[in-house]
Amino acid sequence: MRVAFLGTPEFAVPALDAIAKAGHEIVCVYSQPPRPAGRGHKLVASPIQHWAEANGIEVRTPVSLKDEAVRDAFRNLKLDVAVVAAYGLILPRAILDAPTYGCLNIHASLLPRWRGAAPIERAILAGDAQTGVTIMQMEVGLDTGPMLLTERVAIGPRTTATALTNELSALGAKAIVQALADIKHLTPQTQPADGVTYAAKLTREEGRIDWTRNVVDLDRQVRALNPRPGVWFEAGGERVKLLRAAIMPGPAGAPPGTLLDDDLTVACGDGALRLTELQRAGKAAQPATEFRRGFTLPPVLS
Repeated sequence: MRVAFLGTPEFAVPALDAIAKAGHEIVCVYSQPPRPAGRGHKLVASPIQHWAEANGIEVRTPVSLKDEAVRDAFRNLKLDVAVVAAYGLILPRAILDAPTYGCLNIHASLLPRWRGAAPIERAILAGDAQTGVTIMQMEVGLDTGPMLLTERVAIGPRTTATALTNELSALGAKAIVQALADIKHLTPQTQPADGVTYAAKLTREEGRIDWTRNVVDLDRQVRALNPRPGVWFEAGGERVKLLRAAIMPGPAGAPPGTLLDDDLTVACGDGALRLTELQRAGKAAQPATEFRRGFTLPPVLS
């Protein structure tokens, strides 16, 4: 089939690669425009743009799809279908209706749970036992379209956002190839009205540790919010990132935030959290054994 692919981050690359290897004609790739990055604020193209250019496929990076000229250019592709994966722009009705089979979205949750921007992180934060990928027929509403295919995976007690993202990325690639192969025979299923949740965009402030919280919630925070937006606390007048941690039993009565031992175990609202990998601003990440040699944490963390 004639396919356009709309995506931006690394999460979307396996799906684009799988579609190409399945023999479909990728006539054009759409991605977010290059963004400033690093200390020099040099413009950096997205992983999807890099893949497309390396494979000789036309790349378009409009800042919006609302312009009539952009819409006309999309319609002129004469597509059978468009595939969308973490693209980052709203698709107006004119875009959704242009391909023969419409636009299919690879969404990283089991809809209708976790519609929206951050489904992987929100699933870990909520303590969900499972998540997955939904191939959805897109419509104007936010992730409200009918479902064509779903695949499930378990979320383990040590699952991190990075590991789950990689797993769902590979699963999404497999699922979209299957959906394209069976597109004429798939029966769209309306999403149930019950069980709808929204995965709001992550904020930097959500990464701040509140030691008065339950240790299970703090452990989920560390696993869900690294590498973005990052988990942190303040110590010695600077911000310290917490990259990895482990749940430990804590002594009753110790005030939250109290440093309990030389292994960097910190009392929480319920139990304790051992800090196993940390990073100071402008420094490399370090295991706790190395971190404590070069930096002394105060007796109580804030």
